Amino acid sequence: MIKTYAQAIKDTLDEELMNDPNLFLFGEDIGVYGGCFGATKGLQEKYGNKRVIDSPMSEQAIAGLGIGAALNGLRPVIEIMFMDFITLIYDQILNHASIFSYLSNGEMKVPLVIRVPAGGGRGYGATHSKSLWSALMNIPGIKIIAPSNTREVSGLLRAAIKDNNPVIFVEHKSLYQIKDDVENAEDIIPIGKAKIVKEGNDLLLISFSKMVLDCLEVANKLENEGISIEVLDLRTVKPLDIETIKNSIDKIGKVIVVEEGFPQSGIAAEIIAQINEVCFYSLDGPIKRICTLEIPLPCSPKLENMAIPSKERIENEIRSMLNE
Repeated sequence: MIKTYAQAIKDTLDEELMNDPNLFLFGEDIGVYGGCFGATKGLQEKYGNKRVIDSPMSEQAIAGLGIGAALNGLRPVIEIMFMDFITLIYDQILNHASIFSYLSNGEMKVPLVIRVPAGGGRGYGATHSKSLWSALMNIPGIKIIAPSNTREVSGLLRAAIKDNNPVIFVEHKSLYQIKDDVENAEDIIPIGKAKIVKEGNDLLLISFSKMVLDCLEVANKLENEGISIEVLDLRTVKPLDIETIKNSIDKIGKVIVVEEGFPQSGIAAEIIAQINEVCFYSLDGPIKRICTLEIPLPCSPKLENMAIPSKERIENEIRSMLNE
């Protein structure tokens, strides 16, 4: 069965709405319009406007209602239309959603999913293209999931919905129309478990979200030249699956981390720090990282492509490291 990434999200939400009367959706334009990227299209018509609810244009209201509903036994899935706007609810994530379980010794649950489209590549400019996952990394009590493909987005979303803690579910905007066969796809994928999507022996690429597809494309191209690249998809960036990362590094030794985010205090920086702590002596040399340039992303497609990690940059860094 062929589906797009957006269709897989919609079908998962549909199934969970059908199975759990405590589940509801809340966000800007998710009802009548069907979501900015079509991932909730038709769900309000099917379940009514009390379970698929169009919100006011207020991210704080969306988050506040979601947190309150979760504390009172419901399972809200809220949507922040662009990740750029998640800064508007940072206080509510940091000082409310993430701490109630700790403060109550586990008696209070906050089963809240925050769906948020992220990333560039569509020419949306400086205020609608950010990848701010690293800004959320140092908040205890939350999880961050970033699916890279259509086959796994459903299993990861279902795991997020069934989790009793707040989960930030990051959907890259460039993935929504990617198609794949979802026949026999995993129903639930454990949170915090990375996956080797291509095995290799010469060099390890670690990535997540849309960048995994670019890494795979480069790895497949280089395979024709006899260069063997292993590609690791984190799937969950918080918590990181350092065990799977370590197992690959013990075998390979050369590592590049690819992230569509800024380098300063980014996901790549955290991965490198943890690698140095647990398997430094398995490395053949310094780890490299490929990140977005530290500039506001331009609207111009040509300039935007220069700022975001490209397949050409990934290939060039691989060749450079293998020639050292």
